[in-house]
Amino acid sequence: LLGYSLNDTIVVYDKIRENMRKMRGNPPEKIVNTSINQVIVRSLNTSITTFIVVLSLLLFSGKVLQSFAFGLVVGVIVGTYSSLYIASPIVIGWLKRSWR
Repeated sequence: LLGYSLNDTIVVYDKIRENMRKMRGNPPEKIVNTSINQVIVRSLNTSITTFIVVLSLLLFSGKVLQSFAFGLVVGVIVGTYSSLYIASPIVIGWLKRSWR
């Protein structure tokens, strides 16, 4: 799960870096927003397919695996949220500081 979250964050940061070159002169908020819009479908598809598999493990496994599967479900949700909605404001803060 850490790998999924880290990979999604890297994809978002890479798209922001790519759009910084293409969208010179635009405010950081616009660049980050455009970048998130370009990668959100990919990130959600990855997370949803993982979530479905882990949810089925949670629902149809024995008692031993259910607590493990519950942790994975929570991890998928938190990882997706942090990759898309926590990492982006951090980049905006960095960009605003460096552009001053």
